[in-house]
Amino acid sequence: MVNVWQKIRTSGLWLSILAVVLSCILITQRGVLLGQDFTGGYVTEFQIAKDFTASELEHELHAVVPGSFRLSSNGVLQWQLFQPPQNEVAEPLSWQTKLPESMGLKILDSRFVGSQVGAELVEQGGLALLVSLLAVGLYLIVRFEWRLAVSASLALLHDIVITVACFSLTGMEFDLTVLAALLAIIGYSLNDSIIIGDKVRELVRVRPNAPVSDTINEALGTTLGRTTITSSTTLTTVAAIWWLGGASLQGFACALFVGIAVGTWSSIFVSATLPQWLGLSFANYQRVYTEQEQQQLAEP
Repeated sequence: MVNVWQKIRTSGLWLSILAVVLSCILITQRGVLLGQDFTGGYVTEFQIAKDFTASELEHELHAVVPGSFRLSSNGVLQWQLFQPPQNEVAEPLSWQTKLPESMGLKILDSRFVGSQVGAELVEQGGLALLVSLLAVGLYLIVRFEWRLAVSASLALLHDIVITVACFSLTGMEFDLTVLAALLAIIGYSLNDSIIIGDKVRELVRVRPNAPVSDTINEALGTTLGRTTITSSTTLTTVAAIWWLGGASLQGFACALFVGIAVGTWSSIFVSATLPQWLGLSFANYQRVYTEQEQQQLAEP
């Protein structure tokens, strides 16, 4: 049974490595659709008198809106139209005065987000994510032996890369709420990895003659129930936000849902399994004495 669990953990780790490689290729090839918070452009919020599907409304607006645009629902009969910066269009908002009366469209708000502001948000958001990862890495180095610290840090990167790849695959907008969700994922995944890492360290210290693979299996067995209950409860809450929160929270809820699910996987198959590959053993927690200290200990 022990060998079975070890094979399952090893297979899970290989699947994670494959998923990260494919995610990196996907992000490189397709990129990520940045939202209006980052790219800048014209944002128009409006209300319509009768219910249209997204495709029907897009078809109607293509006749009057110049250039490209994106639609998103803001609730019942309320929509948001985003136009990216378009140098070839002289008056991007001129369509607002050319709407057919049959649509019953009423403009609620119209504003412009400058590209300079968007560029600053991209820079600051990326910097915030990088600083968070570095701070977490430093904390792990102080708290754990380096094999456990490296494994937990790689598990965090694993979660972030796969979550971003999901946005690249589905074409969902990556905005400030998604960035906030990524920072939350770092904290959630870190907490799970620390709990399992603490248990692994504890059992390795008290069982010097036991194989590390058996010790890791036992550590996971004692924490798996807590991990499962916590993750399932959190995922249920996030799913409710995703379902009932409306379009403005869909990206945030989607990122959290994917990140928490992937984070639970990585805490078991990456942060707990990788230390075994790196040679974690009982000897890693034994103090190495200098020759002078050895002589002092040998003296009666």
